[in-house]
Amino acid sequence: MRILLVKTSSLGDVIHNLPVVSDLRRVFPEAQIDWCVEEAFAEIPRLHPGIDQVVPVAVRRWRGALAQRATWHEIGEFRRRLRRTSYDAIIDTQGLCKSGLITSQARGPHYGYAAGVAREALAARFYDQTFVIPRNVHAVERNRWLTAAALDYPVDLPLNYGIQAPAGEMRWLAGGQHALLLTATSRDDKLWDEANWIVIARELTSRGLIPVFPSGNALERQRVERIASAVPGSVVAPPLGLRELAGLMGRARLAIGVDTGLVHLATALRVPTIALYTASDPALTGVYGSGFFRNLGARGRVPTVAQVLPVLLAAEQESR
Repeated sequence: MRILLVKTSSLGDVIHNLPVVSDLRRVFPEAQIDWCVEEAFAEIPRLHPGIDQVVPVAVRRWRGALAQRATWHEIGEFRRRLRRTSYDAIIDTQGLCKSGLITSQARGPHYGYAAGVAREALAARFYDQTFVIPRNVHAVERNRWLTAAALDYPVDLPLNYGIQAPAGEMRWLAGGQHALLLTATSRDDKLWDEANWIVIARELTSRGLIPVFPSGNALERQRVERIASAVPGSVVAPPLGLRELAGLMGRARLAIGVDTGLVHLATALRVPTIALYTASDPALTGVYGSGFFRNLGARGRVPTVAQVLPVLLAAEQESR
């Protein structure tokens, strides 16, 4: 059997789709399982040993360069690559028009959400068969239930993201036990106050843990440098790719972060994780796993340091 999964973005959504691969490997151990994903997130499916081929797509980049001839050449090459394999099932667990269009380009029967439950109703027009999967369950389970319905197998398999942190040297990382502080996110209204991070980082150092602050762009780096400068012994990480970040997470005793895809990656790696929500509700898309994890806060309910500290101590105890 040959199966193509289509889940292109964003980072958290891609991570939420990893248990689908584990389920498929349990039910169809000999299957070829491929995954079409945005090029920026291609390292995530590659972490799962159950994936045979990753098919990168560049919709985000192409949108900004549609007037360029090279863009259309890339689109043509992508479509040809997608059509080289005849699949027994192409399953779109994203439910957007863009993912539906990608799904329709692959050869084989196309499966996805019914119009009434897809994130964009028009996406259902691209599928040969659709399924009504409840909206009021976590995104991880929606992905799993859709795939199970499409391929007709039980949905009671144990949750397993199926990934491990990759090994690799990190000479910049000081010796000792580390905690990962993920302060950056895509929207300013999802940020947590810098003064709060300083209190948390100081608490961690008092417990013998070294706070490590990753960052992406220049603004994020300025932010973590300000926080780290107030907490002696903190470490500001150098620029890291997703695979390197996964390796860093695997070494951490715990992770705490705002609403960002990286907290989902930490949870998938079974690192004790605390996710802080200030402008969104975590009920259906918060961190979710089989290890220690907590979602704190919600839209309009910013978690306080006093609420976070006891959970942080529980996570630290869990990691021992």
